[in-house]
Amino acid sequence: MNADDDRLRAEDFVPAAGGEWYGLLFANPALPPQLTWSFTFPFEDVARADDALLSLTVEWLPVPAAGWRHLAGHRLTCAEFAEPAEASVYHYLHHRFDAVDLHLVEQRERMLRAVATVSGDVDGLGVDPVHADAWLTFAGILVQLPGVTDPGVALARLGEFTDPSGLIFDPAGGGATLRFTARPD
Repeated sequence: MNADDDRLRAEDFVPAAGGEWYGLLFANPALPPQLTWSFTFPFEDVARADDALLSLTVEWLPVPAAGWRHLAGHRLTCAEFAEPAEASVYHYLHHRFDAVDLHLVEQRERMLRAVATVSGDVDGLGVDPVHADAWLTFAGILVQLPGVTDPGVALARLGEFTDPSGLIFDPAGGGATLRFTARPD
């Protein structure tokens, strides 16, 4: 086996079940509060000497939607890493990509069909572009704001950025981050 046999190839990107999307209301002393969204597309493990995990994540993306139930129909692009989105393919470690084209195609309750293409292989993954098309499951909205530890206050602050209806506090989240998930049907 030569070194090229272990290199990642486009045909290794076989969609897998289990993708998710979630929101994050975040602030720190250098940044005002902002609600952004993250989308994770899993792929089948890459069969090599070891079964390596493979996924694509697009995160820190502001989506101008009225609420978590209204993301479908938005298309978001950026041409430079972290301006505003950060896209990376995880394969042993994160490999950054400059350009993002994310289309939020259709939504059915907690499920969102998202189509993403990332390009501009910053870290030399060796596959460019990377494309993903999957139904992702809503994993909730995280609220991480300085001094906010009460779920009621966190939900009220979240309401300043998006419609929080249909969300309930998930006490299992723990720590400085408060998690709100979709109310059970």
